[in-house]
Amino acid sequence: MCAVRVDHHPVDHDGAVARLRRSYAAVPEGEPVRLAKRTSNLFRPRNAPRAPGLDVSGLTGVLDVDPVARTADVQGMCTYEDLVDATLPHGLMPLVVPQLRTITLGGAVTGLGIESTSFRNGLPHESVVEMDVLTGAGEVVTARPEGEHADLFAAFPNSLGSLGYATRLRIELQPVRRFVALRNVRFTRLEALTDAIAEVTATRSWAGEGVDAMDGVMFSPGEAYLTLGTFTDHAPAVSDYTGQEIYYRSLRRRTRDALTTYDYLWRWDTDWFWCSAAFGVQHPVVRRIWPARWRRSDVYHRLVRLEHRHGVAARIDRLRGQPARERVVQDVEVPLDRTAEFLRWFARTVGMTPVWLCPLRLREPSGPESARAWPLYPLRPGQDYVNVGFWGSVPIADGAADGDVNRMIERTVSESGGHKSLYSDAYYDRESFDRLYGGATWRQVKDRYDPDHRLTGLYEKAVARQ
Repeated sequence: MCAVRVDHHPVDHDGAVARLRRSYAAVPEGEPVRLAKRTSNLFRPRNAPRAPGLDVSGLTGVLDVDPVARTADVQGMCTYEDLVDATLPHGLMPLVVPQLRTITLGGAVTGLGIESTSFRNGLPHESVVEMDVLTGAGEVVTARPEGEHADLFAAFPNSLGSLGYATRLRIELQPVRRFVALRNVRFTRLEALTDAIAEVTATRSWAGEGVDAMDGVMFSPGEAYLTLGTFTDHAPAVSDYTGQEIYYRSLRRRTRDALTTYDYLWRWDTDWFWCSAAFGVQHPVVRRIWPARWRRSDVYHRLVRLEHRHGVAARIDRLRGQPARERVVQDVEVPLDRTAEFLRWFARTVGMTPVWLCPLRLREPSGPESARAWPLYPLRPGQDYVNVGFWGSVPIADGAADGDVNRMIERTVSESGGHKSLYSDAYYDRESFDRLYGGATWRQVKDRYDPDHRLTGLYEKAVARQ
């Protein structure tokens, strides 16, 4: 079977890349470079650039899906929502589908992503076969695991646009079925939870049933759940969490559940995990009048950006005599054998709840070759990790400063042998940052592909907020 054109309207990919290059050339030297895109899943505040953004308007589609080779050619600004819409009709999905609809494929590769298939498929960049990258030198090069640009291929994940922007990516796909059958397994001891994660990761099964997807939620150290998903073509009944029902609450009520595969992929997006509660959307009355089309992560994110810009809630807190609050929005990877210890520390010290749990292991090679290392986010091949996600704010204690809790989390994660994603606030000094995020490798690749350093540096993006 030939490759299938999934867009009925031909995509002028070459023309879109040409417009991107022209817009890049038009940015005055010395001005920061940014993408002109409407949505963002970043929580890093940054200084507003004076120059116009890069024209990526024509780089938002799926070019081809090859159901025989199980690959897709995808433009860099294509959202996972559009990508899934293109692949599911073929009974296929990306190896890892990050949990929010408007995350782009290029963003997940250059900025990392994770989801419930990560315990067997690793991170989104590990399914990339090749990619075209607009470099800081204004050139478009095709990077593959081997060959002339293998250094760029290896350093691109977690480079956050500091080395270039992906215009096209070819990714591997996996077969899926119509439904996902779910088991919500409760644990009252965190060590029992981590033992179960280790067993499922090693055997891809639990209690005699196969497991294709695994994530979980901790409500407290004495109440945590693993949700074990199995792809199936048969489900006697399916739930719908896009209406009045709220997905994360179902973990406490149902030991067995089922969703369509489509609804499973976006189960967390409707309520932005549980963060929609901050806007009142989980209140039954508000939920009935809040349009379903607005129950989406990108809508909530826009509301958060408005709050950051105008500070209405912060002013109301001050008028009420409430203490200022520190934003604590992070995803961290902790080695599995330190996860129970970290979760107890977090519950005792930070106290935010719930938290998301997503087991992770770098993808195992299919042949005799050794597992690939990714120098800018150096997780250890063969090591089991758990991504712990927590998103909210905490009151700033008397005598403390904004950022103190985040700095404490950074130290504890590093002491545990883990790593922190860089989509939100970071406070590392440059020496620590370079040690944790492959600074020496980044500089070598930066000097080759962006010799004039036109693109903002990795440390400057992640920590200095430029």
